[in-house]
Amino acid sequence: MRKWRCRDNSSDFQETIFISKINLELDATIPTKIVSCSSSFNFGAMNKQKTSAIYARVSKSDESQSPENQLVPLRKFAETLNYKVAKEYIDYASGGNSNRPQFQQLLQDAKHRKFDVILVWALDRFSREGILNTLGYLKSLRQANVGLKSLQEGWVDTTDSGMGELLIAILSWVADQERKRIIERTKAGLEIAKANGKTLGRPKGAKDTKRRKRSGYLLRWQNKRVLI
Repeated sequence: MRKWRCRDNSSDFQETIFISKINLELDATIPTKIVSCSSSFNFGAMNKQKTSAIYARVSKSDESQSPENQLVPLRKFAETLNYKVAKEYIDYASGGNSNRPQFQQLLQDAKHRKFDVILVWALDRFSREGILNTLGYLKSLRQANVGLKSLQEGWVDTTDSGMGELLIAILSWVADQERKRIIERTKAGLEIAKANGKTLGRPKGAKDTKRRKRSGYLLRWQNKRVLI
């Protein structure tokens, strides 16, 4: 095992780092005592501080609910994890609605990789739209290589690849079971309606009172015929 020194001159001070490597063959033209750090071995990248986004949500904009109750501990959480807070996103809206301005901005910024991880007080602060939608958000974040960590729920942590895969797998299974239950309830409701003599669907001979909007395909076909 050979050992050499690598002197990093990229910072304000010179840091000497010892590196060990097995069966290393050095070129005779390279000094054996001090080897300059190459771009392929980036020590700065190893110690790069991760950036985080904090997302807080309260249902009401009045004084009865303050986002600071979430923001203060989340800032502490980021400091404990040595995360640099890039931006804070705050919504005053129900978590069951996806049309939250700051939430949508958060997702857009995640796609552009403006931070590495999103910190939330709890998963229901992030979304209360149900398993299917929440799973979709987690998958889109994973595609953007952005993690999600919950302060109150240690198991909600997609920054850990193993934990993240497990969480998404569990939510996928729950979502699949939820879809099956919805289908079963719908079928059961239709059967009950039929048994009670209710006619399902459009009555025979019924017509719309309003004129239907023509599809784009039909309009293009008609315009093509006119041109011909």
